[in-house]
Amino acid sequence: MNDRQLTRAELLRMVVVRFGLGFIVLGAMFFLPAGTLGYWQAWTWLAVVCVPMLFVLGYLLRNDPALLERRMRTREKEQGQGLIVKLGWVWLLALLVPGFDYRFGWSHVPTALVLAAAGAVLLGYVGFFLVLRENSYASRVVEVDEQQKVIASGPYALVRHPMYAAIIVLWAFTPLVLGSYWAVIPGLLIIPILVARIINEEQVLVRDLAGYREYMQKTRYRLIPGVW
Repeated sequence: MNDRQLTRAELLRMVVVRFGLGFIVLGAMFFLPAGTLGYWQAWTWLAVVCVPMLFVLGYLLRNDPALLERRMRTREKEQGQGLIVKLGWVWLLALLVPGFDYRFGWSHVPTALVLAAAGAVLLGYVGFFLVLRENSYASRVVEVDEQQKVIASGPYALVRHPMYAAIIVLWAFTPLVLGSYWAVIPGLLIIPILVARIINEEQVLVRDLAGYREYMQKTRYRLIPGVW
């Protein structure tokens, strides 16, 4: 992506294309291994994640298109982050295993637990949205904008990386929504991957973002208050 700011029409077109392709890819990852469209747990997950996503995309397009454009970026500039992202692809097993689990009956997650996990996933996505609303510089990639300032309000007053905390909740409960205990094993890989990303990201922020070192001293914990 070049430095020219996208027009609203260009941004809308990009969002529609990526959302559509993402939905198709996710559907293939769920329903092809399951061998059926009757895999209701997958439909539940898609509804819990994709429906709120549409509202969030519409909100950003209307109220903060610059942030939405930042969220469209995928190429990491920091070498360390590039390696972490590549390792993160292993986590996709958490999306592929449940379909096979459904087809072959490797495990059985009770309906009540599926629905409770769906509530946790939705809660994680709400937390994700609150971070986006608070921090207009919450890019998908690790970078520091010239105009960027340290955000210390809202969820950032509790922990330094509330977005990653929300993502962990969202993705850690995803295997249970998809009805698979076995997928929990690769699903939990999101935690060490994000821990590695956070450590590298903070090195970049201390280096490039004025005031971040002082913010670290004020807000001591990264993900969980009182723990880490």
